[in-house]
Amino acid sequence: MIATALVLLFVLIGLSIPVGAALGVLGLILDPLYSMLPLTRAMGELAWSTNNEFLLVAIPLFILLGEVLLRAGFAERMYAAMSLWLSWMPGGLMHANIGASTLFSATSGSSVATAATVGTVAIPQIRRYGYNEPLFLGSIAAGGTLGILIPPSINLVIYGVLTNSSVPKLYLAGIIPGLLMAGLFMAVIAGGCLARPGWSGHQVRASWGERFRGLVHLAPPLGIFLLVVGSIYAGLATPTEAAALGVLGALILAACFGRLTWAMLRGAVEGAMKSTAMIMLIVIAAGFLNFIMSATGLTDAITGSMSGLGLSPAWMLLIVIVFYVVLGCFMETLSMMITTIPIIAPIMIGLGYDPIWLGIVIIVLVEAALITPPVGLNLFVVQSLRKAGSMDAVIVGTLPFVLAMFFMLALLAFFPALALWLPGLFG
Repeated sequence: MIATALVLLFVLIGLSIPVGAALGVLGLILDPLYSMLPLTRAMGELAWSTNNEFLLVAIPLFILLGEVLLRAGFAERMYAAMSLWLSWMPGGLMHANIGASTLFSATSGSSVATAATVGTVAIPQIRRYGYNEPLFLGSIAAGGTLGILIPPSINLVIYGVLTNSSVPKLYLAGIIPGLLMAGLFMAVIAGGCLARPGWSGHQVRASWGERFRGLVHLAPPLGIFLLVVGSIYAGLATPTEAAALGVLGALILAACFGRLTWAMLRGAVEGAMKSTAMIMLIVIAAGFLNFIMSATGLTDAITGSMSGLGLSPAWMLLIVIVFYVVLGCFMETLSMMITTIPIIAPIMIGLGYDPIWLGIVIIVLVEAALITPPVGLNLFVVQSLRKAGSMDAVIVGTLPFVLAMFFMLALLAFFPALALWLPGLFG
């Protein structure tokens, strides 16, 4: 049964069927094969119950927040300010890619949106300043992955819903690993450019006066971050209400800077609707597939086979890491989370792992899946922004950053307090 389900899943994905449709079709195939009852008749009720979750309303709101900030032009000014402060380091504007991605991640909650936003502004600088193209592109793709680790993160909301974990605690848990991950990415860039000085390109020079004047452009995203996250931890708003506050704050800022127009607003809403429709289709299809798997006994079979291995918690963690790395090469990240977490999380939590810590580990693994071929979404986003060149350059450029993610996983395994200290402090 397990082998049949896996083979069918990989065949459907291999046929280039959209992931949301592939998950739903897999459920439709497994139903008559292994169920005595027509489980598909519950599809309507499942679609309603899956979406009838107040916390999920935060998803379209966070997407809309990122769209407004992007279309209001804050991203360009933020990147320019970051370049003034970070371009003196070995690697120059590649550090600005990471810094801008970190700051934009604190407002968008989406890796794809972060990579697209920073990439649109940054990629023209490659030839202008003579940077090593693969490493520069890799820094954009890797920096974009921070969007699902640094709060407010859409994927952390999904994990919280699936495991009934506290989203505010998950947000706190993601702050230190997210900043540390950004630091590791910058260390990779600096190390590579110190070893190969030609990769750094021409240095962008700026006076201290220009740097301090540029700080004003960092204020809008920082203000939105403080509004969203601060309202949550001050007890003034739930994550969903905080997302709505963030959208309101972004609209007010856009109006203050003269960027709030009907055309901008319409484009932001349309972009948010498209992304939300894609995400919720995956959520509904994965919810239906999980129902089929549970009703036919497939979930129990997988859980039993993993538990029956009799491995220690450390070995089981290693197996989970390998599992996600391999699966991430073939499956879109959100659908991977929704289909696997209901199976993996109870096993790992039963072995004594903290659910908040486990959520951060899984998110880091999902980050790696975003920049590993053949279906790493950020790879395609960065490639789509280029005017010429093959995907190979993007893939090669991300490899050092994937190694940095594995180093981050080792740090989390040996020092769980990196993820648990802040939730324990405020909890």
